Amino acid sequence: MCVYIFLFYFLKDWTYPMRREMQEILPGLFLGPYSSAMKSKLSTLQKHGITHVICIRQNIEANFIKPNFQQMFRYLVLDIADNPVENIIRFFPTTKEFIDGSLQTGVEMSDCSGVFFPSSLRDAFTYVQERRFCINPNAGFVHQLQEYEAIYLAKLTIQMMTPRQLERSLAVPAGTTGSLKRTHEEDEEFGNMQVTAAQNG
Repeated sequence: MCVYIFLFYFLKDWTYPMRREMQEILPGLFLGPYSSAMKSKLSTLQKHGITHVICIRQNIEANFIKPNFQQMFRYLVLDIADNPVENIIRFFPTTKEFIDGSLQTGVEMSDCSGVFFPSSLRDAFTYVQERRFCINPNAGFVHQLQEYEAIYLAKLTIQMMTPRQLERSLAVPAGTTGSLKRTHEEDEEFGNMQVTAAQNG
């Protein structure tokens, strides 16, 4: 019931023409279509203090979707096919580096750090969709984001560990050979668990 009320509350503020405009997702961070960064939109971009632009396009769009103000803004252009099998994870390090660089130029994002740290993919998606309702990544992209979430959270966990905690988590228990292989008995036990699970299934 709350979900429907929430969606209704959000939908009443969203209008169809808004998909052609950029929306502020976080203070100083906007998301929008190419039309929001066209030559006719220079004054709008300047009014909002835009300094960096990430342009995501498909290869076939390269002739007409391109940076318009290279002398005024820093651009990162990513050619990404809107195809479920396109590997988007490979673009994450470059994109993060570009965004981090924009933050070093004076954009203050510390107020927003609590919003996404540590947020689940579902929470982050909901948060963005509350501000730009028309987002609709294809199923392959969503699946990759789900896979990356686990990788990201594991890295985050390791980064947050003290050296002693990290050492303890990697230590081999006393009296063991250090081998990570299961014993024959463990394999048999695991196989029996699978059979039992399948029977109960």
